[in-house]
Parts: sequence; structure tokens; C-alpha cells
Amino acid sequence: MKVNVYNIDGEVEKQIDLPTVFEIMPREDLIHKAFKAITLSLRQPYGSSPAAGTRRVGHNLGPNHGISRIPRIAGGSRGVLLASMVGGRSAHSPRSDKVLYKKINSKELKYARLSAIALTASKEHIIKRGHRLDEDTTSNLTFPIVVDNDIESINKAKDAMKFLQNLGLLDDVIRAKNGVKIRPGRGKMRNRPYKHPKSVLVVGSSQEKLRAFAGLPGVDVATINSLSIRKLAPGGNPGRLTVYTENVIEQLRGVY
Repeated sequence: MKVNVYNIDGEVEKQIDLPTVFEIMPREDLIHKAFKAITLSLRQPYGSSPAAGTRRVGHNLGPNHGISRIPRIAGGSRGVLLASMVGGRSAHSPRSDKVLYKKINSKELKYARLSAIALTASKEHIIKRGHRLDEDTTSNLTFPIVVDNDIESINKAKDAMKFLQNLGLLDDVIRAKNGVKIRPGRGKMRNRPYKHPKSVLVVGSSQEKLRAFAGLPGVDVATINSLSIRKLAPGGNPGRLTVYTENVIEQLRGVY
């Protein structure tokens, strides 16, 4: 399977063979499973201390003292330990020591990552995800989009936008910029009031060399070592609009 290699001006420079990773049979069910396991494992446990409400237990007077037989603080009559009274433990509360990590088989995780990489070559899945392409410019565009290594020399955001415009991908960046929405629910009170759409993913040899792209709305940058399910398939939905440099394609040929 051959694809075009585009230069900074969006013109076809040459053709190369794709690695075999783009020819595997993708498993969308594994992508959903891996994304769910990774996302749930990133949760932060919260809750009161496991010992809260149980530290001040002093005595229990027992019967024939004119008071109920419940645990009380030392030197006083205030009840503790029980959840049915003031000062006691919290009943059915979130536990700060709860293990939130979700397991997934290593082979399933690896195949899910390979499937997510393979589906970046599917124009059908890219459009299904909601990415917007300029039909006039991208009608002859081959997927996955492979570009020359010279894009890593771009150090200004306006030059990065011009490059994406030459490829016909700027409409998707504009979609991400205009698609910011206010989050429903209590997330607005927890320092995450806005939901930002995802746009182009640019994969190169170094994230430092792609800083000009990182500042664009919805655009993420990555290297071959940082390619993850969360970047390749945000929300568990595969088919992200991805731009690979020629060096990364050669590295994929050797790693996978």
C-alpha cells in the first residue's frame, strides 16, 4: 500500500510504502475497552480518612447507668464510632483508600493501540469522528497523511496554520476553535468549565520541534513513544485526523 508524501506547500513530493501496521484488521471493541480502562485508572481517589470517626473511642459504660450502651469518648458522654450519631463515622461514604485501577490484558492493550494507528488511515472513520475536511483540497489526499520532515522546522503558529491550510486541514482547526462548549453539571465548579473539541494530531520525532502546532486550537503533538489510545482515539472513538512525518513512518516500520 503506497501513500503520497507531501511537502510544506502541500504538494506531492514522492510515494512510499506503508508499514504493515496499517494493514491489520482493526478491533474497535478493543479500542473502547482499552480507553475505558486507561481513563478509569486515571481517576483520583477521594474521601475522608479511613480512621475518621473511630479515633476517640474511650469506653462503653454498659447497662444500669441510665444511658444507652454505645461507644463514647474518653472522659465524656458524646457518642462516637457509630454512623447514626454526630461525631461518628460516615456511612457508605467514598473511600480514599479505594483501588480505582482497572486491569486490561497487555496483548489487548497492544492490539488496541495498533488498531487505533491503523484506523488513522481510514477516511471513513475520520469523517465519522466529525473531522472537517476541505473537499476541494483533500479530494486527492491519501490517508494516512504523511509529510516531509521539514515541517519540524516550522517555529511560528501562523506558518503552522498556513501548512495545514495547504493540506486542506485548516477547516478542522477552525471547527475545534468554534466548538468550545460549556460543560453541563458540577464539572463547572471543579476548574473544568469548558469542553474543547479535538482536531489534528501531529506526530513527529520530537514534541519540542512541533511546538508551533501545539498552540493551535484542538491540535495535539506526539512522538512514536507517546502515541496512546487517548490521543489516537479521544473518547474511545477511533479515526483521529493524524499527520505523520516520514521519519515516524519509518520508525513504525521497525517498532510494530
